[in-house]
Amino acid sequence: MPRETRARPIFLPGPSRLALLSFLLLAACEGRQSALVPGGEDARILGDLFWVMLAGAVVLWFGMNGLFYWATRRSPAAHSQRIANWLVILGGIAFPTVTLSALLVYGLSIMPDLRATGDGPVIRVTGEQWWWRVEYQREDGSTVTTANEIRLPAGVRSTFLLDSKEVIHSFWVPSLGGKMDMFPGRVNEMTLGPERPGIYRGQCAEFCGESHAWMAFEAEVMEPEAFEAWLAAEAAPAVTPASAEAARGAALFLSQGCGACHAVRGTPAVGRVGPDLTHVGSRHSLAAGRLGTSTEDFAKWVANPGAWKPGAEMPAYDHLTGEQIDAIAAYLEGLE
Repeated sequence: MPRETRARPIFLPGPSRLALLSFLLLAACEGRQSALVPGGEDARILGDLFWVMLAGAVVLWFGMNGLFYWATRRSPAAHSQRIANWLVILGGIAFPTVTLSALLVYGLSIMPDLRATGDGPVIRVTGEQWWWRVEYQREDGSTVTTANEIRLPAGVRSTFLLDSKEVIHSFWVPSLGGKMDMFPGRVNEMTLGPERPGIYRGQCAEFCGESHAWMAFEAEVMEPEAFEAWLAAEAAPAVTPASAEAARGAALFLSQGCGACHAVRGTPAVGRVGPDLTHVGSRHSLAAGRLGTSTEDFAKWVANPGAWKPGAEMPAYDHLTGEQIDAIAAYLEGLE
């Protein structure tokens, strides 16, 4: 009878396992939501802080464990009281104190850079359930309202006024900077200095209810000229429906009471309960990052919002026919 053979597990040597583990961990550090791929001044400062703190932790780990290894393995014999005292004083007190003090001084030294005064747009962001109300305060005193995405000019520091309507949220764009909590009845101020144009992903970093995981937003950093052009276009009223189907959708939008919750500037829809939809078709996503902005995505959302975002306050419009829902979707998709 031939002997049964078993596959032997493959054990990598210590350095190889460490290298493989490091590779797997660092593979997750890329992307538009990585704090280790900075797109601005604040994220770069925080990235430097991370690496300095990591280096300090490594020094402490090797120092303390190296001392322990020497005392128990390399020189296990009994030590004199004098040597033991010096090991405790130097290795257990002086070395950690000096290392941690240096890290503390470095961490405190970068705080003024993260609290620098903004010289760019002032943007008020309010955390809702579960989406983001975004209001740009213009120099002439007017306000441009949008939702579920922010756009920023590169090379200037924008100011954010953060608050919340019902529960605690947390505003965070990892590739642009740190996060800040948003409290009902209180306005917290933070600034961000984006430098590299691109589209980054932000999210709510504080558990806020059943659709917390679906409360994201896009943050697009633009060249200053492109940002000014976008803001001027965003301030304009909604465009006229371009097709007969979109026109039918606009009529249905109003007759079904959608304007009681949503605003579409230039139309009778002036609601403030839900997101402003004046230019919703030009946004990067729908429902705070849950869906895209194709006609099919709008139809899915209108038919049954709760299926895509549990707990959403918007009611389902499943009493409408498929043709009616498609018409409303065509209208919304055309609001650019």
